[in-house]
Amino acid sequence: MGRLRQKGKAGAAKAYVTRTSAIKKLQCSLADFRRLCILKGIFPREPRSRKRANKGSSAPTSFYYAKDIAYLAHEPVLKKLREHKAFAKKLSRALGRGEWSDAKNLEDNKPVYRLDHIIKERYPTFIDAVRDIDDALCMVFLFASLPSNARLPPSLIENCSRLAAEWQLYVMHTRSLRKSFLSIKGIYYQAEVMDQTVTWLVPYQFTQNIPSDVDVRVMLTFLELYQTLLGFVFFKLYTDSGLVYPPPLDIKKDEGGAGVGAFSLQSTSQTASSAPPKAKAVQIEGRTVSGKDVRQAIKSMAGVEADGGEAAVQTADSNSMEVDEEFVPHPSTSDPQSTMTLTTLKALAALPQSLTTSLFSPYTFYLSRETPRSIFEFIVRSFGGRIGWPASSGSGSPFDESDDSITHVIIDRPVLEGTSETTEERERRSRRKYVQPQWVVDCINAGKILLEEPYTQGSTLPPHLSPFGEYEGAYDPTAGLTGQAVEESESEDEDVVLPDAEEDEDQEVQLAEKKALRAAAAANDAASLRAAELAAEVAGVDFGTFEKEVRKSRKKSKAAPKDETEAAEQDMNKMMMSNKQKKLYEKMKYSQNKKASERATLEEKKQQLQKQKKREAKAG
Repeated sequence: MGRLRQKGKAGAAKAYVTRTSAIKKLQCSLADFRRLCILKGIFPREPRSRKRANKGSSAPTSFYYAKDIAYLAHEPVLKKLREHKAFAKKLSRALGRGEWSDAKNLEDNKPVYRLDHIIKERYPTFIDAVRDIDDALCMVFLFASLPSNARLPPSLIENCSRLAAEWQLYVMHTRSLRKSFLSIKGIYYQAEVMDQTVTWLVPYQFTQNIPSDVDVRVMLTFLELYQTLLGFVFFKLYTDSGLVYPPPLDIKKDEGGAGVGAFSLQSTSQTASSAPPKAKAVQIEGRTVSGKDVRQAIKSMAGVEADGGEAAVQTADSNSMEVDEEFVPHPSTSDPQSTMTLTTLKALAALPQSLTTSLFSPYTFYLSRETPRSIFEFIVRSFGGRIGWPASSGSGSPFDESDDSITHVIIDRPVLEGTSETTEERERRSRRKYVQPQWVVDCINAGKILLEEPYTQGSTLPPHLSPFGEYEGAYDPTAGLTGQAVEESESEDEDVVLPDAEEDEDQEVQLAEKKALRAAAAANDAASLRAAELAAEVAGVDFGTFEKEVRKSRKKSKAAPKDETEAAEQDMNKMMMSNKQKKLYEKMKYSQNKKASERATLEEKKQQLQKQKKREAKAG
């Protein structure tokens, strides 16, 4: 006889736990439970049968895996939260009784939890952490632009600004920036770090207001985790590049609005040479013995050893100096043909760098006062260019506006007529090129220096396209129209032009032309095609128009049976699918048809604009 299964103690009822029962099991509040789930990466699950998972009840509720809740029960952060709850009760009692010394002692011994172990659990390798810092960077840059209030202390905003500046410093130092896009939401950046693509969003420097319907507590919990993650990642990136972390901050420059320039990058070799270790001296039997004497005595003792021992010590020293060991692939016993290759830090450092990283190195830029300094300082310096700005945009500019090495001026205001210029200013303007900010971003997205004429001051800019991966077959404003759209536009142009060219002809002639074109479209064999050609010639139809009509009819006749066969094959394939596969297939087809209709709408608008330009050119 098989084992009896009791209702509510096996299957989905055992595998899933409701949120209420999870909170009772962990003995914590709802806010602490949410914080734990965010920190540990645990989220609600959807069972196949909600009624079975809820032991026969159909009430709406959230479900979690029972194993996840058991995993949370042993979390050290949960223990610290319980200690903090007891601390809060003791502190309120001491303050209520007026016991100020006890309250001060309690505040000094306040329980504080750390998230280092959670970072190590969720990101077992460094590459995993780098791959997952997109959201962390977006959150840090967002909070760095928010004003401080009762819910957001100034120390939190300051720490986010420091992390954002440290990331920008590293990207500029390693020239890892690849793409950028100026959107309505903000500025999108994309960089390649450790052979991983990192994309983040930076809001514009406007006064931000926190909406009342946003739960800031949830965002602060995410921010707490992301700050710890970025601290680990930045320390590893800086130390691998031979830089000191955290980079020193010049308080005077920071107070003057220097921004990223207030931080200075220092190599570890400079700090080691600038601060040599002091030798310790010890008194032994009335004689002073320093560390240098001890090292010399050790060397003299090592010289007494045999030659073989010296060789062994040298090989051990040489092996200890190796930082990154090369991985040697070995064939598998089950499949000798396949070998596995692993990427090492040395292999990543040896990858060829793109030539576009030094795109702006021959040029020197100067920012006009209305252009955002933080954006273009970061972009230009990431591609090897020099950049300066006026004193109104902050301190720390390496040169002023009168510098003769300036080649480009980034300006974003219209051309003013009737302004009086001195001879020196006129000569300076003739030597420089005045471009709008979009030129800088379009150059790095194109990977080359574009012509400055379409981006000059006051001119209408070309479309600013997103450089990030679009779906295949997406609409491209810079590309020409598709073949079908071109043919339709040509035929419509002919329909428009023909009546204007033949206004003096009778209606009978026009009817004869239409009849001949219909016969050309309906011609199937060579004899009927020849008869239609003669009828078109008698009616006065141009031979080029006749050929276009024949080509269009043949394309339609070829496409019709092909579409019928494809539709029949799709119907047969759908008959072999399950219900789940059919729903998924219908969703895919719906999204494809939606994208195709959007593309057709945009091409139709472009076609109408082209026709309007042609008519205006003819009228002019």
